[in-house]
Amino acid sequence: MPFDIRQLRYAIAAADHGSFYRAARALEVEQSTLSRAVVKLERSLGTPIFERSRSGLVLTTAGTTFLGGARPMVATAEKLASMMRDAAQGRAGILRLGLNSAISAGNLRATTFAWRDAHPEVDVQCVEADRRVLFAGLDSAEVDIAILMGTAPWGSLRAEPFWSERILVALPARHRLAEHPVIHWTDLQTEQILLTTADPGSDIRDLVLGKLALNGRKPNIRLCQCSRETILSVLGNYRSISIVCEGATGALYSDVVYRPIHGEHGPALVGYCGYWRPDNHNPAVMRFLSFVRQRYALSFAISDASGSQEKEGPANGKN
Repeated sequence: MPFDIRQLRYAIAAADHGSFYRAARALEVEQSTLSRAVVKLERSLGTPIFERSRSGLVLTTAGTTFLGGARPMVATAEKLASMMRDAAQGRAGILRLGLNSAISAGNLRATTFAWRDAHPEVDVQCVEADRRVLFAGLDSAEVDIAILMGTAPWGSLRAEPFWSERILVALPARHRLAEHPVIHWTDLQTEQILLTTADPGSDIRDLVLGKLALNGRKPNIRLCQCSRETILSVLGNYRSISIVCEGATGALYSDVVYRPIHGEHGPALVGYCGYWRPDNHNPAVMRFLSFVRQRYALSFAISDASGSQEKEGPANGKN
């Protein structure tokens, strides 16, 4: 008893409109095409679905029963087709984002939330690991896009700057510098700085060394075998401080305060870069990259798996 979804859809439309003519107009097909499909369906079933008269179409008893079962089938098939189209266009499916920094605040959090609002059918899965593990995940297609501090080209991966975030100092609330609305790098030269050995602790350590290693004096940096969150949670009982990026400042502790760091030219900033494989076949990747490019008024070209490029001029972005 072979029949297809198109025949069922035509029969349901004919029943709803009571006429082949009106059903064909509603579906924007030829009346002869629709009526032939319904006749073929009836022949496959071995019984008429409609009684035909000058006044229109009336469902037979068998037709009423048959179309009652066919409606959910057609609705499911159309939903599946829509899901397939959305997935092919990057509007559905899964997007795996790799990260090694906190997202309790800052641009990464704001971007992820805005993307989810705009693409609710895409399941965003965050993969948190150190840089090398994420690069391996990109190579094995277990990660679609990694968003990491700094710029460090890796093999054949594409790497493009995404945005910048402020660097802040985390201070015990009773610290002598806590009363200052802004902290300068020179204020930190004699402080003990607690940093995690986990990513991106090494990047922050290198940044601090570059800013504070003046006149041959080495900054007092203590590397801790614990997470950034653990350091912040106990910092209030220490005389030490810590350096964090803006993305970590959403985690609030009653005895810890955050203050922006300024250098000679204003707020201290660190850049974040997106990494991805040019041959990634996930359509959500190109759509996410386009989303980031528009949001932050960027102008990098995006290559899809076929090698074609999409490039637009800067748009109005927001940070």
